[in-house]
Amino acid sequence: MAPLLLQLAVLGAALAAVALILISFVAFITATEMPHLHRHEDEKFFLNARVQREALPSIRDSPTKQLSVVVPSYNEEKRCKPCSIFLKQDPTFTYEVIVVDDGSKDETSKVAFKYCQKYGSDKVRVITLVKNRGKGGAIRMGVFSSRGEKILMADADGATKFPDIEKLEKGLNDLQPWPDQMAIACGSRAHLEKQSIAQRSYFRTLLMYGFHFLVWFLCVKGIRDTQCGFKLLTREAASRTFSSLHIERWAFDVELLYIAQFFKIPIAEIAVNWTEIEGSKLVPFWSWLQMGKDLLLIRLRYLTGAWRLEQTRKVN
Repeated sequence: MAPLLLQLAVLGAALAAVALILISFVAFITATEMPHLHRHEDEKFFLNARVQREALPSIRDSPTKQLSVVVPSYNEEKRCKPCSIFLKQDPTFTYEVIVVDDGSKDETSKVAFKYCQKYGSDKVRVITLVKNRGKGGAIRMGVFSSRGEKILMADADGATKFPDIEKLEKGLNDLQPWPDQMAIACGSRAHLEKQSIAQRSYFRTLLMYGFHFLVWFLCVKGIRDTQCGFKLLTREAASRTFSSLHIERWAFDVELLYIAQFFKIPIAEIAVNWTEIEGSKLVPFWSWLQMGKDLLLIRLRYLTGAWRLEQTRKVN
């Protein structure tokens, strides 16, 4: 009996090794190049409050604002609330809100543009992408058009309240001195995990823990909540990480933090208030399945050299 069990164990290990080699090979040959950073001609401009086209700036330009808030939006005409961001009353604080319409099929751009007309295009700008790129791709386009010394990623639904940026700012400052002026503060909902578990089915809870384990095992160590859409980056950190990003959809946050840890960019994880808003595009089972696949591919493609991180990369 013992020899048979040993043979089965050896066979199982051999099959697992073969499967891993095959998966790694598939990951390598199917790896796409870095998504093109070029813009469609219409994506190089925004409409000012007078409905005139103006050229968008570049992240390579010197910053002229203290903060840029990038809000990715896809079919968000009912949930797009950039007005909730206008809570800093200090007249000396300069900021902009960049709403990136990710190829929506509804009136997202028109709804967002009303805020541009109300507050002025120096405060609110709307970038309308010609085709859907995914949340990561939309944020990247906004980041590359930003003017801020710091750049905040914030979801259109306002699930995380803007005053919590003060917590992220403190977390960012606590990381100083920043190497090469790079640092990241990630909003986190990990402290709400017990409450969320009480409201979830056992199956969804199992999926959540499985995803967290894969993130830790394959890609990112030390960050409990990689998926919160509330992240604050220095301009230099945003340029470095988003210039190296391959994943443009749901798992882009994980690759972003994987890249940051590769470059030894300091990261703070900060607890923030968060409220679930109806209308999320995330379908628990299928979205997590897609993200799980992306996590494995991220790890294997970097491991096999299909994707490489360069110390510098030009932003087109």
